[in-house]
Amino acid sequence: MTLRRRTFNPKRRICTQQEFQSLQEGLSALLENVRYGGNSEHKRNPGDFGLTPPSAPRPGKTLCDEAQIFSRAEALKLLREGLRRGMFSPQQHNGWPQNVWAVTERGEPLEAQREGDGIYHGYPMPEADPFREEVLERWARP
Repeated sequence: MTLRRRTFNPKRRICTQQEFQSLQEGLSALLENVRYGGNSEHKRNPGDFGLTPPSAPRPGKTLCDEAQIFSRAEALKLLREGLRRGMFSPQQHNGWPQNVWAVTERGEPLEAQREGDGIYHGYPMPEADPFREEVLERWARP
């Protein structure tokens, strides 16, 4: 039996266009300094992430493998694209957004969480997460 997350953070939101414009000055520094750390709980096969799969994986965790993300370079590319497009939360810590969202070429919405200053880990958004529709809609905007 797979356990599923029953609740999702209802306070999540993507920054507005106005909030994004106010952060444009620091965006190039964010893009240059952001790193992808990864989290072994979201990897069936660690690939080049340098992670050891957990000995007791938590049921219900979404896997990057299912979104066909197998390399740190691909994860970092998606993270940077989310930042470039303003797909991040207005909530920040030391100038770094708490969350960044992106969508794969296959249309899979992803969410990344801040681990530390400039370091994130990400995962596919569960289908039961109502926020994934907002991510898909905003990503599709020109």
